[in-house]
Amino acid sequence: MSTVEEGRFSGQTVVVTGGTRGLGKAMTLAFLNEGATVFATYRSNEAAADALRDQCAEHGDRLQLASFDVGDYDACEGFWNEMDERAPDGVDVLVSNAGLRRDGVLAMMPREDWDAVLQTNLGGTYNMCKFGVQNMMRQRYGRIIIVTSPAGSFGFAGQGNYAASKAGQVGLMRALCKEVAKRKITVNCVSPGFIDTELIEDLPEALRKEYIATIPVKRFGAPEDVAYAVQCLAAKDASYITGTTLEVTGGL
Repeated sequence: MSTVEEGRFSGQTVVVTGGTRGLGKAMTLAFLNEGATVFATYRSNEAAADALRDQCAEHGDRLQLASFDVGDYDACEGFWNEMDERAPDGVDVLVSNAGLRRDGVLAMMPREDWDAVLQTNLGGTYNMCKFGVQNMMRQRYGRIIIVTSPAGSFGFAGQGNYAASKAGQVGLMRALCKEVAKRKITVNCVSPGFIDTELIEDLPEALRKEYIATIPVKRFGAPEDVAYAVQCLAAKDASYITGTTLEVTGGL
C-alpha cells in the first residue's frame, strides 16, 4: 500500500475516462501528483495502460485501471456498481474525457461513423454522468468536468458528427448543473483547442504552421495546460463555478 501524498486532492477519489493516453493521461498524472486516488478508464489499448502503470509505480495502488467502453450503458453501470465497493466513501471528481473522431463530409459519412461518434462522445458522457451523479448525491458533494471542444461552436468542415457530439455535451452540462447544484455538485466543461498530442502529431509541417499562425499565443497547447484547467474546476474552492465552459485555446 502506498502512502497518500500531501496535495490539493489528498484523500479524494477521481475517475478519468480515457485516462491512459493524451489529455487523459496528463489529467491522471496531475491528480496522482496532488495526492488523489485515480481510476483511469480506457477502452482497449492495453499497451498504453501498461505503460502508464509502469510510469506510475511510485504511486502504488493510488492508480487503478479499468477497461470498458463508455458508450456501453451496461458496462458503465457495472463500473459504478463496483465503485461502491472499491471507493466506499464515494467519488469526488469525475472527468468525462473519453472521445472518438471519425471525420468525413456529412453527405458521404457512413451511418456507423455518425452513430459511433455520438454514442462514445455524447452517449458516454450521459452514461458516466448519470451514474456518477448517483454516487455523488449520496455524499452531497462532487465535481464533474466534461471535456468538450471548440468544434461544438465552430463546426469545422468534415466533423459534423464530432461537432454535434461536442455541442451536445455543453447542452447536457448546462442542464445537469441546474439539477444537482443543491447537492453541492458542480458541472462544467473544459474546451481544449490545438493540443500537442498524438491526435495531431501526424500533421504536415506546413499545416502545423498554418494552424499556429491562427493562435494568438503562437503555439499549440500542452496536455498539462488542459490538466491544470481541469484541476482548477475540480478543486473544493471552485464551489461557485458551475454551468460554464473554460476554454483552453491560446486565445482562439
